[in-house]
Amino acid sequence: MGPVKDIALGIQDYRKIREYNYYYVDKTRMISEFLRRGAEVTLITRPRRFGKTLNMSMLAEFLDITKSSEGIFENTEIMQTCFAKEMNQYPVIFLSFKDAKGNRKLLVKQVKLALLAEYQRFSCIFTHLPHIEQVIYERTLQELLDYNTGSLSGIDNALYFLSKTACNYYERPVILLIDEYDTPFLEAHINGFYQEVHSELAVMLSSALKGNEYLHLSLLTGIQRVAKENIFSGLNNLLVCTVKDPEFADCFGFTTAETESLLHYYGLELDDEVKAMYNGYSFSGVDIYNPWSVLNYAQRRILEPYWVNTSENKMIRSAMEQCDKLFFRNYDKLIETGTLTASVQPENSFYEMPGTSSLWGLLLNSGMITIVKRLDPGYYQIRIPNKEVRSAFIGLTEYALQIQEGSFSNLFGALRQNDVESFIEQYRSIIETLPSYHDLKDENSYHMMMLGICIMLPGDYDINSNREWGEGRSDILLRSRKEVYPHVIMEFKYTKDESCDLKCLAAKALEQIDRRHYTFGLEGSVLCIGLAHRGKSVEAMWEMK
Repeated sequence: MGPVKDIALGIQDYRKIREYNYYYVDKTRMISEFLRRGAEVTLITRPRRFGKTLNMSMLAEFLDITKSSEGIFENTEIMQTCFAKEMNQYPVIFLSFKDAKGNRKLLVKQVKLALLAEYQRFSCIFTHLPHIEQVIYERTLQELLDYNTGSLSGIDNALYFLSKTACNYYERPVILLIDEYDTPFLEAHINGFYQEVHSELAVMLSSALKGNEYLHLSLLTGIQRVAKENIFSGLNNLLVCTVKDPEFADCFGFTTAETESLLHYYGLELDDEVKAMYNGYSFSGVDIYNPWSVLNYAQRRILEPYWVNTSENKMIRSAMEQCDKLFFRNYDKLIETGTLTASVQPENSFYEMPGTSSLWGLLLNSGMITIVKRLDPGYYQIRIPNKEVRSAFIGLTEYALQIQEGSFSNLFGALRQNDVESFIEQYRSIIETLPSYHDLKDENSYHMMMLGICIMLPGDYDINSNREWGEGRSDILLRSRKEVYPHVIMEFKYTKDESCDLKCLAAKALEQIDRRHYTFGLEGSVLCIGLAHRGKSVEAMWEMK
């Protein structure tokens, strides 16, 4: 065995990965599936960090007539299929809109620069154009070069004209690949200028996709299907593949076998802890791991969350501001129980068809939830995939509860350090700032609210609720997985009586823990906490045993 291959962390250029001999998980079967299906326009939606850009780069390298790709596809799956003969047979237009972010001027600039780069790469095809086409070329090029105007007007036919000219020059129909096609739409939504750029972007894309006789096949990737009415309506041969659809199910992300093989190569095991942290995604029934997380773990050899989903959190937070109490109650149920039955529409953009089903679809497409099983058309049992994603829910949940960012971490940080007074103060602060849709009306309300918070941070504790223990059922039992941290038992009390002394009520809760022997069988130190509530008033008593 030769030297251990380096990990291409963050490198999304297929040629570079192969030429520099980085570790590569062979996904070339995607090429054969793309060509075999032959849909004129294919749209694939997947969460970020699941290999969309690398796969698009792979497709471009394999199909592009201007390249010689035999070496970088040697010993890959695609070369064992009948589609090997398609290598380097088509002019390929490859765009990425991943950088089309920010204010309107910056967004427009990045869209134009992406187009301008392809025009420059294909510069040889514009050398002997008929006069009229030469005029169109020069005007289009000038519009692209004038990229600081903040306007996309004048480039409506930029993609169509490029595909026409490339097809005529190479005498082969064009393959059009657009990575993260939805980024400028979503950014425009979030930043408040959607209507200003929507029509211009939609016209440019639809002119290239609809009725384009110079186009052979097209593939678009993104998080969500957007601008449905303008871009995709009227397409007779459109294939939309979300995470719930069987097409390309194992082409994005790592399968269990691929993950196991990769970790074994670097001297690691796919044990239960790794599975609990990174497993749990289901793409049309195929178990999938987030490749970004697995590669980071293989490189750093530290089992911790690596999936930072800031772009999607921004979109989700914006969408959550428009949702009703029903969504938040179901959201709470998902956090508290781990699963939920809901209407989910991943095919539609929340921004064009706002509603609870579309928001669950956004969460699904963003990788924040996954499907357990299909129940009825449009109805699914969903869950949070794994510990890593659950940790990503912390900030989102704090935002939904309208409490200060970091409150959950501070709450349980104090608990792990045996700083009970700080724990109680953090808990009291959370109760005081909870919005009105949390109806704190009985003992169970507080119990379930705290349970939901506990489940957000499961790393150091096994969490039990109403589990028979000793001579009764403790409200919440946190069994420590590490000797340095105490076990924690919480007992909740509630009263509406304004004359009731909450400290006395908290003392009764603490006494109940002792009287019913809830600490029975727990080895090591046990922190017992009695919590008494009236509305948003909280008192606590505690004892270390």
